[in-house]
Order: sequence, then C-alpha cells, then structure tokens
Amino acid sequence: MPTSRPAMQSLKSLNHGSLPPKRHRHIWIITGPAGCGKSTVAQFLAESLQLPYIEGDEFHRPANIDKMARGIPLTDADRWDWLELLRQKAVERLTSPTASGVVLTCSALKRKYRDVIRIAAYNDHDVIVHFVYLRANEEVLMQRVKQRQGHYMKDSMVHSQFNTLEEPKEDERDCLSVDVSGSLPQVLKMALKTVQQALAQDS
Repeated sequence: MPTSRPAMQSLKSLNHGSLPPKRHRHIWIITGPAGCGKSTVAQFLAESLQLPYIEGDEFHRPANIDKMARGIPLTDADRWDWLELLRQKAVERLTSPTASGVVLTCSALKRKYRDVIRIAAYNDHDVIVHFVYLRANEEVLMQRVKQRQGHYMKDSMVHSQFNTLEEPKEDERDCLSVDVSGSLPQVLKMALKTVQQALAQDS
C-alpha cells in the first residue's frame, strides 16, 4: 500500500493528547499477508500514538530474505527464531519506566506464531498484546505487491502466504480486524480508531 504523507499527517492530528496515560504497556502487532500495508499502518500508528516502531522484516536472517526473494515460502523452523527475537525486541522497548507501548510489524500468519508473541503478556501481567489483523482478499493484495518497487517480497509470495494464513478465530480476543481494501486514508483512520477503542477499554 503506497504511503501518502499528507493523509498520514492529517489523520495523525486526530489522536495527539486525546487519551490519558494507562497503567498497562501495550504491544501492538500489525499483522497480515504481504501487501496488506503492515509497514504503512504501523508507522502511522506509531507516529500518532508517539510510540516506538519496530519493522519486523529487518530482523529476518539473510537466509530467510534470500528464500523469500526467490519465491520460496518460509517454514515454521525458518520463522521460529525470528518470532522469538521480535518478542524480545518488543519487550526491550517496554523496559523504560515511561514506556507505554510499542508498534511492531509481523505477518503472524498462524495461530501458533501469534502464541509466540503472546508469551510476552504471560511473562508480565502489566503487558497487553494486541494483534491488528489487516484483512483483504488475495486479489487486492496481489495487485498491490505487483506495484511495489525494489521490495524483495514477490507477488508469488502472496498466494503462498494465503495458503499458510490462519485468520484469527473468535476466541483470539486479543485480535482486532481492520478491512484494508479501501483507500489509504480510510484504512489509516479505521486502524487508529480500532486501536483507540482498545486503549479506551484499558481502564
């Protein structure tokens, strides 16, 4: 999903100062298959909420990046250390006494992948993990990936990721769904509203 700076700036102004400090610290995992706009949405949320941002793809091992660039799907074994490292990096960002949260991108395609991140909340009851699932059909995401310039993730990976995808079930109550088939301003506004509603419930 292409980034529109004017759209991001105008929507970001909706949030600043609108919510009181909360006791819990929040890990916001922005999830979904390739092309759903994880980085765009995560960066916008991090700026709007004044939280640190972690780009999950930056922590893939070179071997994983090479596989994806060649259109070879990652296995569970390929992802496991990566998921544990992302959890560690997120928790590290919460160690400051003034830390209120962190925004992290991670495809988290399977429930067991999400469970790896959830351990952060099991280990510290002052931490709440949220998965913001960016939802769209395969055709929409395939077209978006085809339009990318200079990204290692090829459009063929969209199909393989949909084959792997386990959409969050009703009992995964820490998962929040956002429809990303609309325009960028619509998506950003809905993502921010969804996060704000979740924060408002943390009293």
